[in-house]
Amino acid sequence: MVRTPVTIIGGYLGAGKTTLVNHLLRHADGRRIAVLVNDFGTTPIDADLIEADDGNLLSLAGGCVCCSYGDDLLRALIDLGARTPAPDHVVIETSGVALPGAVARSLTLLFGFRLDAIVVVADAETTAERLEDPYMGDTLARQFAAADVIVVNKADLVSAIECDAVVQRLSTSFASARTITTSRAVVAQEILLGIEPLRPRRAIPTASQGLPHASLSLQLEGTADLPRLEAALLAADLVRAKGFVRAADNRWLTVQLAGRRVSMEPAPDATGGPQRFVVIAAGPSLDERAILSALAHAGLTSSNV
Repeated sequence: MVRTPVTIIGGYLGAGKTTLVNHLLRHADGRRIAVLVNDFGTTPIDADLIEADDGNLLSLAGGCVCCSYGDDLLRALIDLGARTPAPDHVVIETSGVALPGAVARSLTLLFGFRLDAIVVVADAETTAERLEDPYMGDTLARQFAAADVIVVNKADLVSAIECDAVVQRLSTSFASARTITTSRAVVAQEILLGIEPLRPRRAIPTASQGLPHASLSLQLEGTADLPRLEAALLAADLVRAKGFVRAADNRWLTVQLAGRRVSMEPAPDATGGPQRFVVIAAGPSLDERAILSALAHAGLTSSNV
């Protein structure tokens, strides 16, 4: 059974979570995204995206939907899983004071879903002050500690020095997450929602939807030494990676990196064909030579370089 990937978007009040969700919906590119929000009233979806309103479910442009889950997130997920056609990806926007790590743990109770990533949005203007606040600081710290990716938003509202200071603090204090910077919550969906499709070709550095990122798509030969592959991915300066590889025992695996978390699961059906891998770095360039060297150390060589 193929499990539906779930991205959890957290962050304190006013950080830009809803703006980020609306941006992802506007750039879904044919992907059927299901968004779960705690309350429509406090988490508005842009009106021009809504095609129909049916109580606690909004039908959105491009086959996307938005559901209000109130206090019963698991029931809302079960209902989503029964929809035809099923969503390609589920996005859960938590409330400003919720802990996304707790939401992620609840996913383990449902067989049909898997955690793709926890994304926490930070306000470049207020994060430093709020982390020191005796009432808000612990909540923010626990949100960031659960993150695979931290999106420092509203960078245009502070000076470059102030923004760099916030990024440095978050990168140092919450080293398990990758930290990226943006304005108006403009982040490429390839970074936050995985990498689809996996095309066997070389991609060139691009600037997608305002946030520069470089990507590399490869065909691979050989068999993967899984511990070395995991170590190589964690050592590289990447925000996302995904691929289908063959292990030494001939198992086909789907390997994913989100932030600093690596998952390896049996690939759906018999994958066959070439081994494929895509890596994405935040920023306009990536160290291709270092990535190829790391993959080679794990037993995989590129067949299209």
